[in-house]
Amino acid sequence: MLDATDRQIVKLLQVDGRRTNVDIARVLGLSESTVRKRLDRMLAAGEVHIASFVEPALVGYPVRAVIFLTVELNQVEQTANVLREMPEVSTLLWLAGEFDLAMWASFRDNEHLHSFLANRVSKLPGVVRSQTAHVLRVEKHAYEWQVPDLLRPTILLVDDDPDFVESARLVLSANGYDVRSAASGDEAVRSAIANPPSLVILDIMMEGILDGWNASGRIRDIPELSGMPILVVSSITSSDALAMVPTDDDHLIDNFLSKPVSPDHLLQEVARLISRHA
Repeated sequence: MLDATDRQIVKLLQVDGRRTNVDIARVLGLSESTVRKRLDRMLAAGEVHIASFVEPALVGYPVRAVIFLTVELNQVEQTANVLREMPEVSTLLWLAGEFDLAMWASFRDNEHLHSFLANRVSKLPGVVRSQTAHVLRVEKHAYEWQVPDLLRPTILLVDDDPDFVESARLVLSANGYDVRSAASGDEAVRSAIANPPSLVILDIMMEGILDGWNASGRIRDIPELSGMPILVVSSITSSDALAMVPTDDDHLIDNFLSKPVSPDHLLQEVARLISRHA
């Protein structure tokens, strides 16, 4: 199990795997021996691997595909053993479900891909059928994945005022919270679905007068997010738009604070709502 210091070391190495222990120690305020011992432990346990990554498109293999195979049950292991030796295959997975094997593979061009499928994969004993998807763009690589810190609460801060976002981020981060931000209701909903936070701090007036209010309703309508605490922090109480806020939809939020709000008051309410929903 990686602790918070381990994760910080790994994050730095994910950016640059050649980073020295001395450099990591300087950035994190640790001794070089502490970094070395922790890294040696993670490497020995197999929790971390340090390796180079080749970008296929830049070395003559611009065509990438994800290929799914259905294989006769008694032939899956033999087929996997053959596929793992094929130079085009970069990742090979065993699956449960409709398909038995899946692979990432890279090719010089479409003719190379066609030949790989028609003249090699299809000739393997036990292969019943295949399904191929061309990869148009890789949005996230496996080496970019970071171990979630389940012990550190995450705040989704939703506001289109960059000054408020930055000041609130500084206060919350200094008190042990991970903070990510969104500038609209749509961004907030997408972010909450992608990585559910411990708490949402939400403005009301953003892209529309009730943008944040409508976003809270959309979040509440998602079963897995319906219990997520939502704290509204807004200046709408000093605006004529206050009359537009539905009075029968107060179940959409857990509490309301008017701007400006003091750091102490904000922290107190954040801690209360997170502990109540823990």
